[in-house]
Amino acid sequence: MRDKVTLACTECDRRNYMTTRNKKIQQNKLEMKKFCSHCRKHVVHKETK
Repeated sequence: MRDKVTLACTECDRRNYMTTRNKKIQQNKLEMKKFCSHCRKHVVHKETK
């Protein structure tokens, strides 16, 4: 049931993290505030394909 998703930085558009989410529980796109090593700060990362 869990689906693998990639999280991309909203500022530099680099794909930094891989995680999983349950499609039945969370139907909208995943959004987390994580550290981006390229921007060198905490920014919002959004789910990409």
